[in-house]
Amino acid sequence: MNAPRPRPQLGPWYRTAPRRRLLRRLPASRAARALFVLCATLLVAVTVAALAWLWNGTPYPQSDPDRIAVRLKDQAQRAYEEAALPGRPEVELGRVETGTCYYQGLRSLAHIDEGRPDVRSFDLDWQVTAVPEDVARSGLQRMRARLERKGWTLVDTGVDDRPGFRFRNPAGEDDVQQVQHVDARWYRETGTYAVSAYAGCGKLPDGFDEYTWPERDWAPAAVTGAPATGARVTPPAPRSATPR
Repeated sequence: MNAPRPRPQLGPWYRTAPRRRLLRRLPASRAARALFVLCATLLVAVTVAALAWLWNGTPYPQSDPDRIAVRLKDQAQRAYEEAALPGRPEVELGRVETGTCYYQGLRSLAHIDEGRPDVRSFDLDWQVTAVPEDVARSGLQRMRARLERKGWTLVDTGVDDRPGFRFRNPAGEDDVQQVQHVDARWYRETGTYAVSAYAGCGKLPDGFDEYTWPERDWAPAAVTGAPATGARVTPPAPRSATPR
């Protein structure tokens, strides 16, 4: 009887054949292999960065609360001088407050109407009641003339019972440290003369606490002589926003 022929050993070849074919497709030289690895790494990094941007949106710029406060107070002081209110009354409000800023990108869908604790806007509002109409209109005219001379853009005007305006600062469009908008109104019903200055959203420095912030409060400085028509007010020296 003829002995049965042994079957060919296909196991090792079968398992390693795909690997050998893959290796034959890879670049032969060491430099080419290194370039391949580098390109693959860069592709992964770019993909991760793109996904992060899609999730988080455009990052907020870093803000400097002290510098912003100085500029907000500068605008508030100039507006108070231009108003030339009889008797130089004290103002209501007069405090730099922070405002809500929201999540961006797809992450905002997971935080609908939820503000970011590390990103805030800044504004300073002041108002005086029982201001006569002629005084209010004169003050508004002086303030508007100064903003127009400085190159600010008129974006809104008042109505008959609420004369006033809103100006946008072109320099504040790309710089979160600048005052972006100034708004002034006079309300006929109560005689309220109100001014607001606003700076946009920025990332707060570590350790910032709005409630212990030295630059938070503001009151108009004493003014003597004729009302200002554009003279610059020297702001106070900036202080650190981070408690020490």
